[in-house]
Amino acid sequence: MNDIKLKIQQSAEKNIFYTVHSAFQCIAINRMISPKEIRNVLSNFQILEDYPYDKRGHTCLIGGKGNNKRIIHLVCFPTDQFLQIITAYLPDEKRWDENLKQRDDLWNV
Repeated sequence: MNDIKLKIQQSAEKNIFYTVHSAFQCIAINRMISPKEIRNVLSNFQILEDYPYDKRGHTCLIGGKGNNKRIIHLVCFPTDQFLQIITAYLPDEKRWDENLKQRDDLWNV
């Protein structure tokens, strides 16, 4: 896990690209996740779920804190040139444990 975490950090230091989907998720009125918040998450995150066999390549669900310490989840894909943000969202408290780090209902992933 530490290898992929390091790769995410190194990719983010080079450049961050957003998919169209992630950009729309960030600007949703009920989310309003700024690029600064994304950088805050990337400065101190935990890997919540690891997807080494994703069709895009090795992707991960990560979680960290944005503004006002609100928890933000990102699915990201690190490359040698950049970090791609696939989606960004505020986790639904009904679907996650009290720390918003583990899904309560793994059957509905």
